[in-house]
Amino acid sequence: MADAGEIERLRGLEAHLRARIRGQDHAIPRIAAAFCRGALGLASPDRPRGSLLFVGPTGTGKTETAACATEFVFGAGHLVPFDMSEYQDQAAINKLLGAGRDDPGLLGRALEMSPGGTFLFDELEKAHPLVLDLFLQILWEGRITVATGRQFRLTDYFVVFTSNVGSIEAMRMERLSFASVEQAVLRRVEQSLRPELVGRIDERIVFGRLSPDVQREICELEVARETARLRGLGYDLEISREAMEFLAREGYDPHHGARPMRRTAERFLQQAVMRSLFAYGCVRGRVVVESWNAALRIVAT
Repeated sequence: MADAGEIERLRGLEAHLRARIRGQDHAIPRIAAAFCRGALGLASPDRPRGSLLFVGPTGTGKTETAACATEFVFGAGHLVPFDMSEYQDQAAINKLLGAGRDDPGLLGRALEMSPGGTFLFDELEKAHPLVLDLFLQILWEGRITVATGRQFRLTDYFVVFTSNVGSIEAMRMERLSFASVEQAVLRRVEQSLRPELVGRIDERIVFGRLSPDVQREICELEVARETARLRGLGYDLEISREAMEFLAREGYDPHHGARPMRRTAERFLQQAVMRSLFAYGCVRGRVVVESWNAALRIVAT
């Protein structure tokens, strides 16, 4: 049974996710609840702490949400990602579970190194059928046996799958209500993925596409993240409103969501610092837009 301090701490998970994730307010309560149930030990003792499927267009925060929830529950370094596009052939199962008595495979090594956390399997729809069979075992029995003969239990882990199945439908239905989009995407998921696998996943959550206003909020988060990192390196930057508008425009991508926004913030802010270092040998001031060459520069204060 969880102690009072842990219960109080977990109450903050939903607020933590809302502070870090934008545009998915409908999904955050369900995700927070799933992680809290598992963290409090309420899940079945014979299965993972929780299993979730995040579906929706690329760049909508699926991976970031899994990372944020995992960091809150376990601390840093407990998210173990696997890109299923690398596991599309028959040899994939050997890659995961090992190819001989001395090889535990990538999944076995991860289980050896970490006492708990989240396994994130990105782009589930691309995995080979043998890998899907492995997931069925993990979700139902909460254990795997690797090539060395060692059996691992996954009852201290969450399992999160992501998929872009239904993304095309979601993009085409942008003017309909989210409830209609959600129903269409989940129907597509049931048609495209093995029903026995989908049926064993605790939560199936559709992530909505991001509006321009939401992407601007994400721009502000990414700029805050990067300026804090640069401040730790000794570069104290104040971002002007013009610079923020410039970055929001440059990073906006209606097809790839928020993913380009982080790259944009990092690239332009780092470029501004670099130019200032080359020009002045110091970087303390305010970042403004050089509209004549579509760049940012530092103005000393």
